[in-house]
Order: sequence, then structure tokens, then C-alpha cells
Amino acid sequence: MLKFLKEVVGGSGSGLKDLPYNIAEPYPCAWGSWLHSRGTSKDDGSAVSIFSLSGSSAQDGHLVAGRNGVKRLRTVRHPNILSFLHSAEIETYDAGTPKVTIYIVTEPVMPLSEKVKELGLKGTQRDEYYAWGLHQIAKAVSFLNNDCKLVHGNVCLDSVVVTQTLDWKLHALDVLSEFDGSNDAASGQMLQFAWLVGTQYKPVELAKSDWAAIKKSPQWSIDSWGMGCLIYELFSGTKLAKTEELRNTVSIPKSLLPDYQRLLSSMPSRRLNTSKLIENSEYFQNKLVDTIHFMEILSLKDSVEKDTFFRKLPNLAEQLPRPIVLKKLLPLLASSLEFGSAAAPALTALLKMGSWLSVDEFQAKVLPTIVKLFASNDRSIRVGLLQHIDQYGESLSAQMVDEQIYPHVATGFSDTSAFLRELTLKSMLTLSPKLSQRTISGSLLKHLSKLQVDEEATIRTNTTILLGNIATHLNEGTRKRVLINAFTVRALRDTFPPARGAGIMALCATSSYYDITEVATRILPNVVVLTIDPDSDVRTKAFQAVDQFLHIAKQYYEKTNAADTSGGAGMGISSNPGNASLLGWAMSSLALKGKPSDHAPVASASSSALAPTSSSASSAVDTPSRAPVRVSSTTDFAEQPAPVRVSSATDVAEHHVPTSPTSTDGWGELENEIGEEHENVKDGWDDLEPLEETKPTPALANIQAALRRPVSQPVKQASSLQPKSTRMSSKNEDDDLWGAIAAPAPKTAKALNLKPNVTDDNDPWAAIAAPAPTTKAKPLSAGRGRGAKPAAPKLGAQRINRTSSSGM
Repeated sequence: MLKFLKEVVGGSGSGLKDLPYNIAEPYPCAWGSWLHSRGTSKDDGSAVSIFSLSGSSAQDGHLVAGRNGVKRLRTVRHPNILSFLHSAEIETYDAGTPKVTIYIVTEPVMPLSEKVKELGLKGTQRDEYYAWGLHQIAKAVSFLNNDCKLVHGNVCLDSVVVTQTLDWKLHALDVLSEFDGSNDAASGQMLQFAWLVGTQYKPVELAKSDWAAIKKSPQWSIDSWGMGCLIYELFSGTKLAKTEELRNTVSIPKSLLPDYQRLLSSMPSRRLNTSKLIENSEYFQNKLVDTIHFMEILSLKDSVEKDTFFRKLPNLAEQLPRPIVLKKLLPLLASSLEFGSAAAPALTALLKMGSWLSVDEFQAKVLPTIVKLFASNDRSIRVGLLQHIDQYGESLSAQMVDEQIYPHVATGFSDTSAFLRELTLKSMLTLSPKLSQRTISGSLLKHLSKLQVDEEATIRTNTTILLGNIATHLNEGTRKRVLINAFTVRALRDTFPPARGAGIMALCATSSYYDITEVATRILPNVVVLTIDPDSDVRTKAFQAVDQFLHIAKQYYEKTNAADTSGGAGMGISSNPGNASLLGWAMSSLALKGKPSDHAPVASASSSALAPTSSSASSAVDTPSRAPVRVSSTTDFAEQPAPVRVSSATDVAEHHVPTSPTSTDGWGELENEIGEEHENVKDGWDDLEPLEETKPTPALANIQAALRRPVSQPVKQASSLQPKSTRMSSKNEDDDLWGAIAAPAPKTAKALNLKPNVTDDNDPWAAIAAPAPTTKAKPLSAGRGRGAKPAAPKLGAQRINRTSSSGM
């Protein structure tokens, strides 16, 4: 018989060393003669609870009842009954005296009395938590009485334990027996181990051992009395010493008092069934109980109910007891999101609750769920994750981002939703510092290259801003290959003004990454063009950028001069006095085109922040736009339908950015194109090459002399002067009203393949300015101009005729 009982409880009898758990310090209280200790698993170190009961012999009455408790705990399963893990019965010898011990290993729990002291809840929050706990114990007792026809026999404060998620669970099943009320012929006591129950917890009929009356009573009568004892001990804060103390109802909540009195009725047949207690009591109707109950049956709710509930949950969570929210609601919410039963708005509530955790707890309880959610195909979940990435991005490890999160996030770069593309782009500001250089160069920059020619203007603008912000995370080779091409070839030529402004600000913020040659030959020529941009904010930024980069060039000039080194080729800027004077003249004349009052104030060009300063830029860049603002074609410098390769630095604004890229494999091909352009047309500055010839001064003197001539309005002649050329135009287009002050054309130069335009009578600089791009023009003849004038050098004519056609 003893061997059989040992097999039932799963004990090996070999000794304590065979128990696969480590026993730690015990709790100060436990039910009956049991000792409740903390413990851990030897396999994985997980926490457990270990209950032990010792006796001098295997026939000890407590050990026999303990074996009954082990058997019942193993076979009875319910969410509100303690979960069984392992058991063993071990025989040891203490100073030659045999000692038998039963061990029960369960999920980690704490005695209710100890947990109540630890939480220290007061007022309404305490009542709400007690209501939830009593609701759980009432369900467990109802399950035993009504569904299993079993009687627990000793429901009290010591028979209740609390899990790590603050759930209440019933244990101490040593007295548990079948209710055999239908068998009138049966004799003897129905509860074999009723002697274990304290006298103060016994109802009148059990104290008298009136088994006949007990059998005629409802099966819940004994345990309903025990529920009344539990309620008294819980609210009074003391253990029940004698039955008469149950009459003291001062501490019992008024909403619970009628049900409390019915539970403790002196007539067993009139005692309240615990199932009715749950259904009818007003005390159990509160926010905490309703919220947890909704979460537990979430899969049964429809989408409308879920959406409404989760939108209210963030505000509701602030009103509930904080420990219960973090230890009970948060795990429920994370589980429902992970397995797809929760709606996307639940993510907001999860992150808000997670913000109340410590850093270590957040990484353990919330981050695993977030990482799994990135693999979800639900677009609303992805939007929620990206919108709140600033709340958890710092907690993500570099390995987690590079290997688990980024591969899923990168799919958003090519999503059909512009809103999701923009959110994906903005999320890179948080994620890119944690990406490896291999991922940045091999994947991220390719996606950004495509987004810089996206059909949505705000996405193009934000891509430029992002590149400026993450430049510090790129290696030197990548910065050389990407930044200037991205900012000058694309951003500065964008048709959207905030995008051009963002390109200028990005260049200024990353100015420390460019050498003097790049500043002089690739940056300044492209930025100077934007000083005549139609948008005032772009003009203001352009002037500030020009000042900043000229200051860099000047510092380099002063440094090299101080070291007595040659500055011509080494500096990347010609030291020719003619070149210096021409640059100063160009800058001064461009500055005349805009009044200082027209330029909106902007942040310092050297600032590392790339937020747009104008209202139009901020609205288009900082705010995710579902319908981005588009710029009318009338604000562009030119209206050619097809993009044209830039032939001079001042022609940049004439050309539209193509709506779709011809190559989307990154900026590497763009760099090759820039190299070819430098090789063929010398980056648009080939017309300035003659400045280095031996005699540049006559050309400059000729231009300055033309400017000093008085401007007079000539009278139209009866017969118009036609240029002597093999290609003739119509007579009404030949008249050049400003030919008197125009520079003469060189006689020896071959005819240029350019077309003149009708000049504007109101513009005194029309003769030396490029014609408007929309006018129809005739070929320029070699002998244009009035009267016989000495031929000017080739330099002056080329400079005049190849000025930007945008007009000033």
C-alpha cells in the first residue's frame, strides 16, 4: 500500500538530491501544517513554489491527508486553482529517526496575507482589487461545488495564494471530498479529513458533525460559509479567532454586506450559492473587474467592440491600481497583440503601460512583443509601431535592429501607401544609428536613393533631411560617394521649394565632411544659382549657404597663405584677380534681385538640425502629409517638359527633376555621371576656362564699359537692321532695342548653336541676360549689333550668351 501511495505522488524515495528543484527560504505563513517555500528549477532557473509536509512515519494522519491533497491538485484543473508541476515523497533519517516528507512543486505564488501587505493598496483601488480576487475565488469554489460536486471544506485566507500576475488561486485541497448527498444509505462522515479544519471555520452543522443534515443541505453550503470567513478576514485584516467574530460587520463594504450575511446564514439551505454571488452582487461591478473580464474573453468580441475598448484603455489604465495594470493587464495586452486578437489601437495602450516600467522590465516584458509585431502583415500595426518608435527605439539593441527589425521595416520603403513610406523614412532617424555599415550601404542608401525621386514631394524633402541627419553614421567613403550627389544633383534641382531648401540646409549641416575642392567646384556653383530662386525662403538659405562656404574657402586661403604655399591648383580656387572680381560682381548683382525684407529669417546655416524654417517647409516636412502640397509649374525657372543636363552653373534652376529615376540603384551611378560631366563640360564652368588665358582684361573692360554707357531709348527705324547671316528670321523679330549697350559679337568665332529671344523693354539688362525660356527665338548671327564695332574676345561673348535663361 505504501509503495502504491509513493507512486501516486510521484516520489522516488531516493533522497532530496533527486528533487529537480532548489529550495529557498520559506514564507512566514502557510495553510495547516504545510511549509510554503520559494524555489527555483535546477534546469532553467525558473521560479517555483515548493510546499512541504513532514511526518514521523508514513502512516501519519497529516501525511495521509497530504497525499489526498497531492492527488486532488494533480487531477483538478481550473484557471483559479493552483497549478501543479511536480511532487515527491522522500524518506530521510535525522539522528537515526526516520522522517518522511511530501513535496509539492507549483507555479510561483505568495500567500495572500503577505501579498496584501506588500501591495499596500488603499481606498477605492483596494476595494477594486479585492473585488477581482474574490471574484476569482468564487469562480473556483463554484466550479468545485456545482460542476465537480466536490467540497473544499476549508476556504479561508490561508487557502488562497497570489500569482506573479496578481491572480488569486485556491489551494489546500487536503480536505477535498466528493459530496455524496444523494446516498441516504451511506453512513459515517462525508469529509474524511474534516478534523484538519479549524473550529472557527466550521459551520454549525459541521461543528456538530451532523452528517445527516449536511447530506440534506446543498453541496455549496459548507464552502459558502468558508467564503464568508474569507471575506471577513480579508477586510478586517486579522485572522478569524472564533466564530462569533463573524457578526462584526464594521469593515465589510456596504455593497457586499447583504451577500455576506446570506453566505453566513445559520440555515444551510438558505446560504447563497457562490455562482449567484458572482452574478448578482453589486460589489463586483467595477472598472477593474470589467476591464480584466473583457481582456480575458477578447477573442469573443467583434472588431467594433475591440476598437472602442482599446481606444479608451490608455485613459482607463491611469485610473486603475498601478500594480495590477503592470502585472496583470500588461501581460494580457501583450499576449493578445502577439497572437492577433487585439486591434491596432491596443499598441498605444501597451506602450503607455510600458512607460511605467523600469528599463530592465520594459526590455523583458514589452520589447519581445514589439519585435514580433514588426513581422505582422497588418498595415495598421506597422503604422502604430512606426508612429511611436521614439518611445521604445532607445531600448532596442543594435543586433535586434539589424537582424530582426530592419528587414521587416525596409518593406515599407516600397509600400503603395505614401503615408507608410514617409513613416518608414522617418523611423530611420531612430534606427539608423543601430544599423551596421553593411546594412546602411547595401540596403538603406539604395532605398533612400529611390525615395529622393518619389512622386510625393514631402517624401523627397524628408529624404534629404534624413541624409543630413544620418551623415555622421556613414563611413568616410560612403559620405564622399553619396552626400554631394544627393544634395546637389537631386535636392537642389527639385521642383518643390522646401526640398531645395532642405538640400541647402543639409549641405550646410554636413559642411565639415567636404574638402575645399568639393566646396569650390561642386557645392558653391550649385548653391549660387538658388540665390535667384522664386521662393524667398530658398533664396535666404542660399545666401546663408554661400556665405558659409565662402568663409570656409577664405579660411583655407588664409591658412595656405600663412604657410607660404601656392594656392592655385592646391586650393581648388583660382587666385587670378580677374576671377575674384568676376565672382564678386556676380554675387553683388544677384544680391540686388531681392530686398532684405523679402527674405524670411532662418536658422543658422551651420546648425546640425535640418528642420525647415519657413511655414511651407515645416508643414511639408515635419507633418506627415497624406496629400502633399504640389508646386505649380509657373514657379519653376523653366517649363521644358524633359530634363536637360546642366551645361553651366547658372542653368541649374532651368531643369525639372524627372518624376521617376532612370536608375534606382543608389547614388553610385550618379557619381559616375558627375565625373563624366566634369570631364566633358567641366561641371558647367567650361565657359570660365578662358579666364585663365593671358589676356582676360579686355573682355572685362568691355563689359564694364557697356555698363557705364548711359541707357537711352532709341527711336524705332522705318527699316529694321537685319544681321548678316546665312540663317534669316522674320522681320518683326529682328529689332534689338538694346543693341547699343550690348557687347559686340566676335567676328572670328564660329556661329553658336543658340537662339536669341525678344528682349524685355522694361529690363535694362536684357542685352546681357539670357532670354526667357518660353519665347520663340531665331538663330544668333555672327554680325549681331548696330554699327561696326571692334570684335570682342571670345571670352566676353561666351559669357554673355550663355548666362542663365531664367531671366532676372
